[in-house]
Amino acid sequence: MRPRTLLALLLVVPLVDALFLIVVATRLGWPATVALVVLTAVLGMLLLRAEGRATLGRIQRKLARGAPPTDELLDGGLLIAAGAFLLTPGLVTDAVGFLLALPLSRVPIRMALKKYVVVPYIEKETDGFLSGNVYIGGFPNDGEGGFSMGGGGFPGGGPDGGSGGGPDGFSGGDGDSGAAGGADPGGAAADDDVVDVDFTVEEEEQKGTD
Repeated sequence: MRPRTLLALLLVVPLVDALFLIVVATRLGWPATVALVVLTAVLGMLLLRAEGRATLGRIQRKLARGAPPTDELLDGGLLIAAGAFLLTPGLVTDAVGFLLALPLSRVPIRMALKKYVVVPYIEKETDGFLSGNVYIGGFPNDGEGGFSMGGGGFPGGGPDGGSGGGPDGFSGGDGDSGAAGGADPGGAAADDDVVDVDFTVEEEEQKGTD
């Protein structure tokens, strides 16, 4: 969340809460309004106490099984925020606190927070290791078609136009090249020419001795 958005929320929420308290006080009277604010705060703190114990128990059970308590930790953070809202005098903040404290409304908020805040943040900090999309876009400013960690090499071949798996056009192995490597299409013909030249020189030498 941007600092400007957070600052706007910090300014707007108390203002809306104060205006709502004035409206309720004009209908019910100030004594009844104050009693309602205190009652919602007390009920909210009792609910937070019960939910906190349940969340702590789930964390301990997951840790005993060796599983990461990701959802439970997010629930703990939401419960802490709910306690802050419930302790703030006002009916609007108490309503937000109850939304964060009740399991029926807290679970969708936790899922949205995990999907739109936590996962993108971890993806950004780990350069894609969370989802496995690492180096999929290729090296920066390489001008090639990209590099895939699971593809075994350059999808478009090596920089010299070969169709092999490695950057030099070879398909792998201990330096063996072939047609699949695409590094030297005329390599076999060149070897035959060398053999023919050697054979011709030996033939001429034998004729000279005869």
